[in-house]
Amino acid sequence: MPASLPNALDAFWMPFTANRRFKAEPRLLARAEGTRYYTPEGREVLDGTSGLWCVNAGHTRAPIVEAISRQAAELDFAPTFNLGHPKAFELAARLAALLPGDLDHVFFANSGSEAVDSALKIALAYQRARGKGEKTRLIGRERAYHGVGFGGISVGGIVKNRMHFGGMLTGVDHLPHTHDLARNAFSRGQPEHGAELADALERLVGLHDASTIAAVIVEPMSGSAGVLVPPKGYLERLRALCDKHDILLIFDEVITGFGRLGAPFAADHFGVRPDMITFAKGVTNAAVPLGGVGVSKAIYDLMLERADSPVELFHGYTYSGHPLACAAGLAALDIYRDEDLFGRAAALSAYWEDAVHSLADARHVIDVRNLGLTAGIELAPREGAAGARATDAFHACFDQGLLVRVTGDIIALSPPLIVEKAEIDRIVETIRAVLTRLD
Repeated sequence: MPASLPNALDAFWMPFTANRRFKAEPRLLARAEGTRYYTPEGREVLDGTSGLWCVNAGHTRAPIVEAISRQAAELDFAPTFNLGHPKAFELAARLAALLPGDLDHVFFANSGSEAVDSALKIALAYQRARGKGEKTRLIGRERAYHGVGFGGISVGGIVKNRMHFGGMLTGVDHLPHTHDLARNAFSRGQPEHGAELADALERLVGLHDASTIAAVIVEPMSGSAGVLVPPKGYLERLRALCDKHDILLIFDEVITGFGRLGAPFAADHFGVRPDMITFAKGVTNAAVPLGGVGVSKAIYDLMLERADSPVELFHGYTYSGHPLACAAGLAALDIYRDEDLFGRAAALSAYWEDAVHSLADARHVIDVRNLGLTAGIELAPREGAAGARATDAFHACFDQGLLVRVTGDIIALSPPLIVEKAEIDRIVETIRAVLTRLD
């Protein structure tokens, strides 16, 4: 690290980071291109995680860079409260055409966390507008990640994200998670066992009554908890139960959207249509923060028809539909379309599956799971030190020129959709070498 920088590290309170450890042994990224990061010293680091599940088309893509630059010179900011600018409407229309089924209206936020809170508020407002204001309960799932807003951590199910922040939202309950090492370890794609776990919704209906439940929110594939793939039939059963009990179903697709599973959205991949989809990350290829909610025509139309004031939804953000974000989003969608990156991800998924499952016999590995261009490599924890082994693997991989993501004792992988087969081989070889040397 350059000698002039050490004191400059102090001011930044880094998110989701062991700040003391990092600032004692900093690992910095200075630039990026394609599938590579580069450190300030110029050392190359292969990006095995698309940044944070978000740089789906690869780094510093020229069309996106140019679109942002042009937009900044033309219109740097425009409010979208009672006003508008053309690119917000254009991007919403492009997204509505890409979203599955009748999810043909888009509400813009600035992140996945804001998208989730927006979807939860829309669900509650919709139930009130249709004369069912008693439907206020929200159902999440254990081990779920839905961002860091109070709504998201309330329906989320990752303990450390919840335990420090008080009682959170009231009227929230949780389905059990679907991760079952005993029955499903080393599954390729969707595991065979566990569809019946969706029936826990019947138990919650029996406890609370369906007349009080507004919505169920799940990640179709849980990424931040370590690539937890839904069992075969699970999402279909959950959709059927929501229909049976007049409950909205929300898919949090902040990670799975924009090609990660080889389709525009996980809803397309699984053939299950929710009532709302949250998105962020890949929508702009992460070049400018943007998130949002895809909403069904039925929800949107009823909200407008039965509004009790000219403003149908008292919710929004200063930067909803920000001009630079919309320009980046339009350019990203062009790249996905013109380079057929969703199709490319689908075509690579079999090679990726074979590659990551070759780690099944690697030291410390107790499970490998995959879907699309994602994988979770679960390690046996050290006694009395959960998460330490994977954290050491993270640092060792970085020092060997590979960026991975870890959560608990799981190495999570999600390379850019432009990854080459030789780079997939390098990802796997580096992880195997690191695990071989790891205590």
